[in-house]
Amino acid sequence: MSAETYLAYDYPLLSAFWTMLVFFLWIMWFVLLFRVVMDIFRDDDLSGGAKAGWLLCTILLPFVGVFVYVVARGKNMGRREAAQARAQQQALDSYIRETAKGTGAEGGASSVDELARLSEIRARGDITDEEFRKAKELVLSGSHN
Repeated sequence: MSAETYLAYDYPLLSAFWTMLVFFLWIMWFVLLFRVVMDIFRDDDLSGGAKAGWLLCTILLPFVGVFVYVVARGKNMGRREAAQARAQQQALDSYIRETAKGTGAEGGASSVDELARLSEIRARGDITDEEFRKAKELVLSGSHN
């Protein structure tokens, strides 16, 4: 038997922890890189040239480019993401209102208003998704009065 066989004790526990740490740091790096690239495209304040410059910087010099971007523009990344989430929630609420009005439901505007109010309460975090689902079923069944 000239071929070497590697057993579990040939790879010490500390090396396994080190490998896991490097693996998870690598995943975190890609998450950060994708968030920065998405933020570059999401930002309406940047001109097309500035977006192209930041994108080239993050692609050609990924570590330096991403860290410079986070230092220079990272403060508003969360604000832009929250604004986009609010806009999506408002669009969803508007869609629900318009769809409910278009169905000609028995409750009419009161059911629509009740669904909109429930959606706003859920968006604030005052009720859970499960509570929202149950309340929505009650409103749609017409037994909320």
